[in-house]
Amino acid sequence: MDRFHLITVFVAVVDMQGFAGAARKLNISPPAVTRAINDLETQLGVRLLTRTTRIVRVTDAGERYVQDCRRILAELADADESVAGMHSAPRGRLTLTAPVLFGGKHVTPIVTEYLSRYPEVSASCLFLDRIVSMLDEGVDVAVRIGELPDSSMQAVRVGQVRRVICAAPSYLAQHATPEVPDDLLRHCIVSASGVTPTPEWRLIENGATRTVKLQPRLTTTTNDAALAAAVDGFGLTQLLSYQVAEQLRAGTLTTVLSEFEPPALPVHVVHREGRHGSQRVRAFLDLAIERLRANPALR
Repeated sequence: MDRFHLITVFVAVVDMQGFAGAARKLNISPPAVTRAINDLETQLGVRLLTRTTRIVRVTDAGERYVQDCRRILAELADADESVAGMHSAPRGRLTLTAPVLFGGKHVTPIVTEYLSRYPEVSASCLFLDRIVSMLDEGVDVAVRIGELPDSSMQAVRVGQVRRVICAAPSYLAQHATPEVPDDLLRHCIVSASGVTPTPEWRLIENGATRTVKLQPRLTTTTNDAALAAAVDGFGLTQLLSYQVAEQLRAGTLTTVLSEFEPPALPVHVVHREGRHGSQRVRAFLDLAIERLRANPALR
């Protein structure tokens, strides 16, 4: 039996959590589903599914195999779309991810502009302060801040951001502006774990990396909460430059110890397109790269 048909049936059984559901989804008979799974397991020489009278469970081998099958089917669909729709408008669903604040400030306007251009596309945005597995979670495009690990993904650099220490002018008027890294030990510190997971800030002093271990008065898991505390005059915090760009322009925050900042972090647009790229992803990449490279907050 055709291998493409077999893996299509297998993925449908896993997705629908049963043979009957897969049969309805594919519009084939339940016995045909059973034959396809039996043939696939025979060809592979491994059990992919555990069946009982009530439930179908995926084995460990099946769990690994279904991820590869989904990727193969997705790449084939994208290849078909690339060839058949080279001169047609993008369509389908685009899934992307970015850090929470970056997504809200800089990615959402690009997505809405993109959707306005292409009415046959819908989008799902996963704005999370964690690294999302693009393959496991079906993500087409990601914005990553920081150095990238080696991978099979394609990456395009669109800018950079700095790690800045800042405080409200009212706080600095009461507590004095720190002049050297050691001065931080005498200040009220707000630690944003999304930027600095441990209560220590790495700075550059006399050409070498200097780690200042701190005892924060306030630790928060969200960057926007640390930002709000700093704007309210509670203390010093370290955030990424794009996160505080508006407050710095408005004068509600002021940077300190700028000459001790560590090297800037690169910003990349990452995608998993290969030789065959879908129209919807290519069109979004073109727009996102253009808009982000022109963004003054990423220079």
